[in-house]
Amino acid sequence: MKKASVTLAVLFLLSCQSIDIGPTESCSSTAPPAHPKATIYQSILNEYAAKGLPGISILIRDDAGPWWGSSGKADILENLDMNTCTVSKAASITKTFVAVLTMMLAEEGAFNLDDPLEKWLPQQVINEVTNARGCTVRQLMNHTTGIPDLIDNDNFYLGVLNNPARKWEPEELIPYVYGESPIFAPGQGVSYSNTNFLLLAMVINKATGKNHASLLRDRVIRPLNLENTSYYWHDNLPSVAQGYFDLYNNGTILNVTNYNTGSGNGYGGLYSNIFDLQTFIEALVKERTLLSEASLAQMLTFTEEEAGANRANGLGIFKDFLERPADQFAYGHRGRDLGYTADMFWFPNQDYTMTYLINYGTDANSSLRPVFYEFRTAIVDAIMGN
Repeated sequence: MKKASVTLAVLFLLSCQSIDIGPTESCSSTAPPAHPKATIYQSILNEYAAKGLPGISILIRDDAGPWWGSSGKADILENLDMNTCTVSKAASITKTFVAVLTMMLAEEGAFNLDDPLEKWLPQQVINEVTNARGCTVRQLMNHTTGIPDLIDNDNFYLGVLNNPARKWEPEELIPYVYGESPIFAPGQGVSYSNTNFLLLAMVINKATGKNHASLLRDRVIRPLNLENTSYYWHDNLPSVAQGYFDLYNNGTILNVTNYNTGSGNGYGGLYSNIFDLQTFIEALVKERTLLSEASLAQMLTFTEEEAGANRANGLGIFKDFLERPADQFAYGHRGRDLGYTADMFWFPNQDYTMTYLINYGTDANSSLRPVFYEFRTAIVDAIMGN
């Protein structure tokens, strides 16, 4: 996701939000193996937790092997520590999971990546969503449709604020972009849009006659034994970290755990821990066991760099960290939501893996947003030995 709009309605609604995700419970973490950079890595976590990020858990696998650690709180009110076993919201990392499912289904002939959207989407959607007519499934996956992002719509956020724990269906979300102006003509640019993966979920549902959530569980999550991964709201959640954001940008962070920004509709909703995310990204791009070589090659075919983003888009996967030296790019995805942040990456030239979860939202501007980006740079610098 990219940004959030907050209105004065929050002042009232914060006191009367309905509750769906309950309190956080403690979990027991396994101590990491001895690692020569353990002190360096842990000091970075402690530094940025002290600077205000509520809780951080991270797994790093570098030349010396794996190391994992955590700092801060999973639940501030209850004074519960963030642990490496803590499950938290992975937000848009969901898109890579859904993309893998999409590639599996395309391999089996459920649909073709170059099918026009008219083949699978309702006529009203084709008529009302700008650029839907003339785009393909592939263009949804690499964000070259020019279709506007539903989360940029203030009315969508009013809908979230008025019913925070609402379990949205695709047909309830897609009208938020009806009639909106295109960003560019189909295939004539690159612009990340959550609407693309909402439409992709609708394509999967129609083409298979099954809900994409059940397919995701049966085809991706269970075969990899990702026991700490759930797709909200279709799956029951275990205990998860509380999510926080400085809604009024006044230095006071508030609990926004139960504000559901459309989870469970292709573009977000995955909850996981750092170990499951490592298992998934390494199976996909390091071990290359999830897809055929032909499908993975398509997935790793990237657009030009998206303006201002320091990344290029593959099919549901990023080539990221393009601001760094040329050999330090990574494959994976970012996760940004109202109350949560995550990264899941494999650096192919070094064969390093980094997955982390932070229970603070960096989707919108706040005083802690630049603190997060400082952390992101500092931890990758440390991994690379800079």
